[in-house]
Amino acid sequence: MKRKPLYKILYVQVLAAIVAGVLLGHFAPQAAVALKPLGDLFIKLVRMIIGPVIFCTVVTGIAGMQDMKKVGRVGGKALLYFELASTLALAIGLLAAHVLAPGNGFNVDPSTLDAHAVSSYAAQAAHGDGLAGFIAHVIPDTFVGALVHGDILPVLLIAMLFGTALTLTGKPAEPVTHLIEASSKAFFRIVGMVTSLAPIGAFGAIAFTIGRYGIVSLLPMFKLIGAFYLTAFLFVAVVLGMVARLAGFNLWRFLAYIRDELLIVLGTSTSEAALPQLMEKLERLGCPRGVVGLVVPTGYSFNLDGTNIYMTLAVLFLAQATNIHLTFAQEIVLLLVTMLTSKGAASVAGAGFITLAASLSVVPTVPVSAMVLILGIDRFMSECRALTNIIGNGVAAIVVSAWEGELDRTKLAATLGDDARTGRGASIANREASQ
Repeated sequence: MKRKPLYKILYVQVLAAIVAGVLLGHFAPQAAVALKPLGDLFIKLVRMIIGPVIFCTVVTGIAGMQDMKKVGRVGGKALLYFELASTLALAIGLLAAHVLAPGNGFNVDPSTLDAHAVSSYAAQAAHGDGLAGFIAHVIPDTFVGALVHGDILPVLLIAMLFGTALTLTGKPAEPVTHLIEASSKAFFRIVGMVTSLAPIGAFGAIAFTIGRYGIVSLLPMFKLIGAFYLTAFLFVAVVLGMVARLAGFNLWRFLAYIRDELLIVLGTSTSEAALPQLMEKLERLGCPRGVVGLVVPTGYSFNLDGTNIYMTLAVLFLAQATNIHLTFAQEIVLLLVTMLTSKGAASVAGAGFITLAASLSVVPTVPVSAMVLILGIDRFMSECRALTNIIGNGVAAIVVSAWEGELDRTKLAATLGDDARTGRGASIANREASQ
């Protein structure tokens, strides 16, 4: 096969666009800020297609399972994995805050802080209706309304109901299933068209971020940013690396496989921008469509590892910066609260900041006004949150597929490389092959 020229490779284009955006934002900030619509419009294009892609993928996946017990089993395993991974991420954020102590030495007097800059985030957090409100949001007003608004969980709910109905209906519903399968191919073709615009979106988004906040604005808060990036990297490398090894694949080869998606996320600061492409690649990797359709969309609300690390680390940073001591009991309460509030955090830029405000309102010892300390640099941490989130959800889909015994090890080895399986993972794969 003839090799594609370097300049035509998507990840090279996105990487070049990010570098160009950083340079423009630094040397011509006013012009860079004016490019914000490029990033916003690209994200809107992606969000436009997410609903139909999830609907078609989940419906055909469930209809193809032909076993409702299996659907429930996959969903149960996914939720169990999400809860374990999320709790571990929250705990690691707390541990990192104690070990690295990024807020020590700031000595900020809370009474001198102007809460006006973060009042809108606090107001959005206050308007949440708790668990009942979250459940009410998951149930759309109408069947079509879920697709119109494009929120992931409502679309997932109607897709699960529709797929279940097709399965229970049996042979008479087969024409509908075939129609949705054909529609799915068309929607993924649209995804390919939209993805080709990723370099433009990444260029506009990163140029705006650097132009608006400036690289210099990072320097005073570099300790927090460095602590967060280091903690997230260690979580991915150690925790997810170990999980991947147990599941029978090499994490670093997987990251190389989804490098296009990671660079799109890096440029746009939202893991949602790469959701359809990630689902398609996971299927090509050997994960069954039904598992991918259930695990990945659900994970975008229930398995946000990066957001979890950020929230506990940020709360303790604000406490340290304002010289507020949190007792062990208060930290446990914080851990329990963030386990709930993190589930409502959408995978879009800025949602983590709103969720942080909601968490602080439950731990009133740290004033919400202290969030003004990290308002200017939150955008720079959103990239890391989004990257960790998408990696965590990709790993989750492969793990649940392996847990179900339905991961195509031949495809996995062919895609990631024959030596991608190591250690205990290789022995698991060999046992599966012999059964």
